[in-house]
Amino acid sequence: MCIGMLIGKLLPHPVAFLSNWEFANNSHINVPIAVLIWLMIYPMMLKIDFGGLKAVAERPKGLLVTLFVNWLVKPFSMAFLGWFFVQFLFSQRLGWIESETAKQYTAGLIILAAAPCTAMVFVWSYLTDGDAPYTLAQVAVNDLIMIFAFGPIVALLVGVSGVSIPLQVLVLSVLLFVVIPLASGWITRALLVRRKGTQWFETTFLPVFKPVTIVALLGTLLLIFAFQAENIAENWMAVVLLAIPILIQVYFNSGLAYGLMRLFKVRHNIATPGSLIGASNFFELAVAVAIALFGPTSPAALATVVGVLVEVPVMLSVCRMCVSSRDWYEGNLQEGSSEFANG
Repeated sequence: MCIGMLIGKLLPHPVAFLSNWEFANNSHINVPIAVLIWLMIYPMMLKIDFGGLKAVAERPKGLLVTLFVNWLVKPFSMAFLGWFFVQFLFSQRLGWIESETAKQYTAGLIILAAAPCTAMVFVWSYLTDGDAPYTLAQVAVNDLIMIFAFGPIVALLVGVSGVSIPLQVLVLSVLLFVVIPLASGWITRALLVRRKGTQWFETTFLPVFKPVTIVALLGTLLLIFAFQAENIAENWMAVVLLAIPILIQVYFNSGLAYGLMRLFKVRHNIATPGSLIGASNFFELAVAVAIALFGPTSPAALATVVGVLVEVPVMLSVCRMCVSSRDWYEGNLQEGSSEFANG
């Protein structure tokens, strides 16, 4: 974060050039961000085996809770929190944020919450001893739903918040950042596994992309904070204010998912990654879409960047709570041990 902001401050002209570099005039799709995010998402999609969904169908409760929180609670709760805190409290009542700026902040928060986490959830699952194959299946289903649901949800909720968005740019963003890497990863995996076998694919081919993913992630974060250096420095109070609804949303959705998993007697190693998917966000996609729709230095883009700032420390605290509450969680599952075993 600090390095990115320092680059933005020390090299304003090269950074301005990169921030204004689009695929075509008025396409609003930033070339460096698009390339880096594609390099980051494609290797993630290579890991997803859609054939593993059959096993999940035999124990669907964890997946159903995850989907309920991700798609029916999370984006709508964030839209409400954004309206209440940013537009109503901070803008209308307290006058801390200008009205139109508050609307764009809310739009950015909605975009942030509209896509569940894809990449970092594997880290969170590992830290909580999550069921890795089930986590992959949860991510795979979310990615498939994202193709059809992300655009309409963003268009609906951002429109309700009082901000008009160019639908063609939103559709292009979904095509570029979701459909193409998802389809490319699936096709690549299917072809190579058929020709070379699963073991070769997972032990020889996939490791090649590990450094690519890390470098692309670091490059994306550097550019994001370089583009937003002036915005963050001049609007540091807005960063603090925007963190409030994001924090509430993270703890609310993770707690709701975790509680529902316990209620339905889902195994702890399935409940934890499911709760973490519902709490964290696909911030790379959110930043890219916000930049495409509103520009790299817009209030909406800043709101998604605040999500990046909050994500790691807050999610580590959620991981800690999931691990430390394991005995409490599993105490509710002892009576239904047979159902627990099939969770």
